[in-house]
Amino acid sequence: MAARDEWSISCRDLAGRRRDLTVLVSSGRVVLVAPPGEAAVLEPLDVGRLRAALRDAVVVVGEQSR
Repeated sequence: MAARDEWSISCRDLAGRRRDLTVLVSSGRVVLVAPPGEAAVLEPLDVGRLRAALRDAVVVVGEQSR
């Protein structure tokens, strides 16, 4: 998988520990991987990063379907 097909967004779990959300492209689909067994708590800036990663992933999926 190419590096541009995967994005990592910093977050924290409910206990305040550092975690990551991952957005990746797999088989023409956008996949969001949350911290295992945890909720992801995002700061406003991190929500913007998540939005950008999701947008970029959709662009990659569109390019792969051509």
